[in-house]
Amino acid sequence: MKPLVSKLKPAKGVSTLLHVSLLLAFPVILFVLVRLENFTPLAFIVIGLSKWRMFAVRPRFWPANIRANAVDIIVGVAVLVFMLKTPSASWQFGWALAYAAWLIFLKPGSSLLFTSLQAAVAFISGLMAVYIAWGGSPLWVLVLATGLVCFLSARHFFDSFDEPYARLLSYMWGYFGAAMMWLLGHMLIVYPRQGYIAQPVLFLGIVGVGLAAAYYLDHFDRFAGYVKRQMLFMSTGIILLLLASLYYEGTRLLIR
Repeated sequence: MKPLVSKLKPAKGVSTLLHVSLLLAFPVILFVLVRLENFTPLAFIVIGLSKWRMFAVRPRFWPANIRANAVDIIVGVAVLVFMLKTPSASWQFGWALAYAAWLIFLKPGSSLLFTSLQAAVAFISGLMAVYIAWGGSPLWVLVLATGLVCFLSARHFFDSFDEPYARLLSYMWGYFGAAMMWLLGHMLIVYPRQGYIAQPVLFLGIVGVGLAAAYYLDHFDRFAGYVKRQMLFMSTGIILLLLASLYYEGTRLLIR
């Protein structure tokens, strides 16, 4: 049997190389379609077609498959939005490289650390893409999109820990994100003034990443008292600064 095993090893290496090559080709295809401009709608179709295996089962399994692939879809759409809103070819290529790193290194990970990072990347990039692409949309659209991104990223995070209340906690976080968007959306502030980082992204990002980090550390019994105080102090300080900037912008608009 030894000769047979030795013959199979190169095939395994070739298949791995082929798989990585296909993963690298995907961001390149998106980059080319974005540079062609007229074919940008096709880029979104390509992302959708890359998930055809979600529907290669019985329809009753579709919701579970969509939920399991949600973070990958969010990151893919977010990267494509970033590329479309960046006129520089070098920046677009940089986003393509970042997407390739996601596909090759971060997405295949299955440990608690990797799944937590996957949820965080989808959460932050998804919220940023919402306000970049649809920042001028009606408030209800932003509220719905924000709540959906919060829910899907939280569900991916909690499912990896086998949390018995994963669904409930995910719905709560989705509702919290939608509610904060409804409050902050009445006067949307972007940092810097010509930038794309909206205030809801900063607020929800700080709160969400802070709570996720606390949950992660507590799961491994590493959430010591001094860590709690540091995280609470830093999060409170940043949130107070954001609220102060919101108050400043509001008073400045009223004076005008």
